[in-house]
This record gives sequence, C-alpha cells and structure tokens, in this order.
Amino acid sequence: MRPSYSLRWALILQVLVPLLIAMALFTTIGLHTLERSAETRMQEDVELVARAVRLPISDSLEHGRQQEVRQALESVFRIGRVYGAYVYDVQGELVAAVGAVNPSPRTQEVAELAAEGEQRGGYDQIQGQDVYSYFLPLSDSGGRISGLLQVTRRASDYQDTVFQLRLWAVGVIAAAGGLITLMVLLGHRRAIGRHLERLIDSMALVESGQRTHRAEREGPREIKSLSTALNTMLDSIHKAEQEIASRREVQARLEQELRHAEKLAAIGRLASGVAHELGTPLGVLDGKAQRALRKTNPDSPEARSLRQIRDEVARMEHIVRQLLEFGRGQNRQYRRTRMTDLVEAASSALEQPFNERGVQLQVMPAVPDPDLLADPVRLEQVLVNLMKNAMQAGATQLEVSWVVSADDSITVVVDDDGPGVPASIRERLFEPFFTTKSVGEGTGLGLAVVHGIIAEHGGQVEVQESPMGGARFAIRLPVNPAEESNAPSAEEGADATNV
Repeated sequence: MRPSYSLRWALILQVLVPLLIAMALFTTIGLHTLERSAETRMQEDVELVARAVRLPISDSLEHGRQQEVRQALESVFRIGRVYGAYVYDVQGELVAAVGAVNPSPRTQEVAELAAEGEQRGGYDQIQGQDVYSYFLPLSDSGGRISGLLQVTRRASDYQDTVFQLRLWAVGVIAAAGGLITLMVLLGHRRAIGRHLERLIDSMALVESGQRTHRAEREGPREIKSLSTALNTMLDSIHKAEQEIASRREVQARLEQELRHAEKLAAIGRLASGVAHELGTPLGVLDGKAQRALRKTNPDSPEARSLRQIRDEVARMEHIVRQLLEFGRGQNRQYRRTRMTDLVEAASSALEQPFNERGVQLQVMPAVPDPDLLADPVRLEQVLVNLMKNAMQAGATQLEVSWVVSADDSITVVVDDDGPGVPASIRERLFEPFFTTKSVGEGTGLGLAVVHGIIAEHGGQVEVQESPMGGARFAIRLPVNPAEESNAPSAEEGADATNV
C-alpha cells in the first residue's frame, strides 16, 4: 500500500523541490560562467599592466638604466592589482624585482622563455604563494629580444572573488527559494487549500448525520465541480433514501392491509357460518314465542316475559343479519348510481330515529352531481351505518358532502358534532367486533362492514377529526373501479337488483 500524503506535501515534493533543484542547477551553471569570466578578467588586468610598462622598461633596459627599470616596476606595483613584477635579461638573470617576495632562481627556464619571444600566462607558485604569472618579451630598438618581463597577481584575489560570488549565489538561491516556497504555499492555501478544507468540513457534517447539508460552490472551477458533484451525489442519496422509505411504508401498509384482509376473510367465513347456524333456531324460537303470546293474557307476567323473549330474539336476528352482511363477499350488483340518490335513500331509512332523537341532517351535494359504477344497496348500507353510529354516539348535527377529485374519484365526507374518536383507537376502529359502545348497544360489526364494502369498491375510508367537533369519516371511491370489466352492465345490474 502506497503511503498517503497531503496535497501540500505533494505540491512541495512534486513542484517546489524540482523547481528549487532547477534553480540551483541554473545558478551553478551561471556561477561557473561568472567564475570563468572573473578569472579571465583578472588575467586581462595583469596583461594590460604588463603591456603598459613594456616600452619604458625595454628602453631603460637597452640603455642600461637600471634605476629607471626599477622605477617603472615600482609604478606597476603601486597599481594595487599586482603581487610582484620582475625583469630578466636574455640569459635569464634577474635584473630588477618589485614585490612581496622574490621568485626562486630558474635562469634556464626564463632564458628559454626569452629566447622563444612569445608572451605566455599561467598559474605558478612563488615561495609557496599561488599566483598567476604573465611573461612578456622585451625588445630593443632593433627588434631583438633584450629581456623578459614577469608580472604576477595572487590567485587568492580570484578565489576571494569566486567565494563572494558563491556566497551571493547561495544567498540568492536561499532567498528566492524561501520566497517562492512561501508564495506557493500561501497561493495553495488561498486558491485551493481553504476550499478543500471547506469541502472536507461539509463531508464531515454529512457523515455526522446532517444529511440536508450541502457544500458551497466557491473557489476555482475544479473545486466548484467537486462541490456540484458532491451535492448531486447527496441529492441522489437523499432521493434514493426517500424512495426506499416510501416503498417501505407502502410495503408495510400493504402487509398490514393484507393481514387485515386475511383476518376479515377468516372472520367473515366464521361469521357467515355462525349466522346460518343461528338463523333457523332463532326463527323457530320467535315463532313459538309469538304463538304462545296469542294464547296468553296480554297483561299477565307471562305475556311480558314472552314479549321480552321476542325483543331479545329480534336483537339476535339483527346481529345475525350483520354477521351475514359481514360474511357476504362477492355478491355485488353494479350499476350507474348518483350520489344524491344514495344519500337520500340512506337518510330516508333513518328518518324516524333521527326525528325521535332530534338529529338534524344537512346534505351538501356537489354540482354537477356525479355518478359512479357501484352496488347502490351496499353503498347505501355504508352511509346508513356511518350516520347511525354518529347518532348512537350522541351527535345532534350531521353533515354529508361529496366532491369529485381531479384523479376521477369521489370523496364522500360524513361529519358530526358528537364526542369524536380518540386517536389512540382509530387504527382499531374498523376491526370486527371492536366497539366503544356499552354491552347490548353494539356488536362491533358496523364499521367492519363499512370497511369491507368500501374495499370491495376499490376505495378507502379514513376517520379524522371533524371541524364540527366530532368525528369525520372520509370515503374515497373511484368513479370506475378496477372491477368494472367484471361488473354487470347498468341494465343487467338493474335486472339483478329487481329480482
């Protein structure tokens, strides 16, 4: 696994270090050029000095004026750039010398140089001192070689110049390298580093649980592209999470509805069997009580007992009918029906109990009045059960309204001013045999029957809080349910209903 390092170190190692190495290389090359130039200039200075005193020394040497030769050499030494100046005759003997030290005797070598008659320069040592020596032949008025002039300069002068150049180069490289490093690091911080840190902080916030946080689009184009890509990825993740959560909710609701439907189906089969088994005995019991009542004095205790028996039998028969309705499954008679007709039929069925309890019903029809494909008897039973439950709960004001939605469905709303339904029991309200009424007043099958009938029609029913202060039952029914293809036509439905 390759070691990881920060972008700052990558910039230093891959940009700054090569840049500084290149600077050092070019500076070294330039310094070497300067050194060569300084050395050449030093040699040229020595040569110029030698040529400047060549003629007067040659003339003085030709006429044997030794004092003038020495004076000429002293004038050379006073220039300040000369370490020593020496004059030799053609035999290589030293004629005059001016300088800090005298050269070692080398008569033969000097005589050979004088005989060659050529100027020459090179590094040499004079009594242990490194010097640069320049030899220049001297000639008399006839052009013959009369001697040799040697002018020397300390090599340390050149070395001092080179040392100063090197110090200057090192200083320049160090200063330039430090300045460039500072500028690059500050530039990296301002141009890239702070934006990347902000992007990293945004990622840390998202990782900590702030899923709604989004990175700011600031900085160079590449950083903005990274921020945009990060935000797009977060939006996609958020959208995917929402879709997963929505699918889970739908799945949970479908599973709950499936379990509820299975439970209703099982209870429906049981209820239908129980109702069929109890129907005949109850009819026999009611008939025998009725015949016995005819033979009994109406005011006797026996008559009162028989009437009580018949009342209880009637209540049991009502329960049996509810069980049959709950267990009734696929026996539907579909036809085109107007909502106004359904509400009028339901209110007519409850007119007498409403008048007895002082219940006022207000109907708010939709304009135009919609019709839907449905089993009118079953939907009428739904409205009767809902209004009857409201009346039994103590409501004195009822309101029935319906509207047509844009998705080709009808929403029927039944509001009342009763005590309402607590939120804690709303989920169980449509379960079979669940009731909030006291013993003897309800079986817990009315709303279960309502739920089953609405489900048969492909609709939904919900219980909510009513603006009137009581309960609101909202029924949503499709105008054309999915079973329309299997449902009978309007004429067939009408015929089936009239049978």
